Amino acid sequence: MSFPLPNGSHDLTGQIAIVTGASSGLGARFARVLAAAGASVALCARRTDKLDALVTEITAAGGTARAFQIDVADQAQCLALAETVEAAMGPVSILINNAGIPDAARAHKLSPELYNQVMAVNVNAPWLLSTSLAARRIADGKPLRIVNIASMAAFEYQGHGAALYSMTKAAVVRMTEVLAVEWARYPINVNGIAPGAFASEMMDGMLSRMGDITQHFRRKRLGDPAMMDSTLLYLVAPASEAVTGTVIKIDDGQSNR
Repeated sequence: MSFPLPNGSHDLTGQIAIVTGASSGLGARFARVLAAAGASVALCARRTDKLDALVTEITAAGGTARAFQIDVADQAQCLALAETVEAAMGPVSILINNAGIPDAARAHKLSPELYNQVMAVNVNAPWLLSTSLAARRIADGKPLRIVNIASMAAFEYQGHGAALYSMTKAAVVRMTEVLAVEWARYPINVNGIAPGAFASEMMDGMLSRMGDITQHFRRKRLGDPAMMDSTLLYLVAPASEAVTGTVIKIDDGQSNR
């Protein structure tokens, strides 16, 4: 968990961050990075065993983290999360909306149940978490940085399945833009990261279904999650105070422009 923090610009000491989908993959990586920069991190996901293991890891490395079980598909749990975390840790200044699920199905074969689940996790959850937390910061005047994890699928779809996933991630991009505009009168910044194909638990499932997709990429590799560390830190640090409503694409040159 050791990496350089140039000129102290990424020092997050005293800040409290929520990371959803923190039990594995990119969410776990984001939580480690924020904790290493000094933030106290609320690790939020369904799998408490994995959250507890990550709390132990971060604590052993000198960081601060607490586990909060949540199913982000449940609207009531989303709406209650800010109050629960703040009662335990204090005012939240960083929200990373990372939780997401794929659909891996052709649009005409998608069941209504799966449609509702993907929409609940990928669209409803970041909306509810962002708006409920922003309402608290608007009331008390304290700053808030929100980073929504979108996907390059929001910008490019090749027609091989997962149309719903692509649609939901496009919604996340637009959500980032409109909330940034609406809340620009307050010290609330809303930005996003759109990853390409990065090594993660979700990607492992895709590779098992589709084979080695990296041979179709220009650099013949999956992205390393560490390649997003500097962008994440930039978007939550004081250096990006004027940056809001921006979605940064990080895809290692995999997608067309």
